[in-house]
Amino acid sequence: MKKLVDASAYILALLWVIPLVWLVVTAFQPKELATTLTPQFVFTFENFKDAWNAAPFVQYYKNTFIIVFGILTVQLVTATLAAYAFARLNFWGKDIIFLIFLIQLMIPADILIFPNYNVLVDLGLLDSKLGIMIPYFATAFGIFLLRQTFKTIPYELEEAAKLDGCNMLQIIWNIYVPLAKPTFIAFGLVSVSHHWSNFLWPLIVTNSVENRPLTVGLSIFAKSFETGAQWGQVTAATFMVIFPLLLAFFIFQKQFISSFMQSGIK
Repeated sequence: MKKLVDASAYILALLWVIPLVWLVVTAFQPKELATTLTPQFVFTFENFKDAWNAAPFVQYYKNTFIIVFGILTVQLVTATLAAYAFARLNFWGKDIIFLIFLIQLMIPADILIFPNYNVLVDLGLLDSKLGIMIPYFATAFGIFLLRQTFKTIPYELEEAAKLDGCNMLQIIWNIYVPLAKPTFIAFGLVSVSHHWSNFLWPLIVTNSVENRPLTVGLSIFAKSFETGAQWGQVTAATFMVIFPLLLAFFIFQKQFISSFMQSGIK
């Protein structure tokens, strides 16, 4: 049974990596070799140069960084405070409220697009970076993940901090945040990867180059070729979009896996 599971894992990994390998090889090959089956490789950066000059990727990168890390910053604050409340504080209806938060995990984000859009219309935030970010400021997944970690931290540490005169915010910042660092890294990777690759909501909300993230910009760039797709440039642009995520995962993969193991998520 174990061999069958291992074999299945290798097959799935192979199926996942084949398109990625094709994308990387095509991005670094001359455009005339992009659609050929000839087993040869000629290294070039021309596709990246052409793609970079054909679309405002600098602006797209700037927009994406502001949106992604703006969301993450607010999420870290709201999720940390809420997770501490659910893990350590006693108040009326705590379990019921926590279950309501978890229900959010079962609701696909696409279902909320119409009501969220109407709210942005009322607030006058259409075609703005803040309009993209607002629906994601609260995160049930982050609250759940941090709550699981906070509950494993010995309560004696908090009692000792109280004896030293620390208030609640000082306790959270000096005890819970440092001890939950792997979980924060894991959640940060999940949040960044999700919002970096988010496409449908920014596509609906944005109409200008000044607010479009990379995913929407890449889609418009790929559709801009009237005589057919230029696969060399398209794959080069796609590689530029996904490279920061791949780099972040390879750097933090140990913390990412260990934090989920510590939180009891299988």
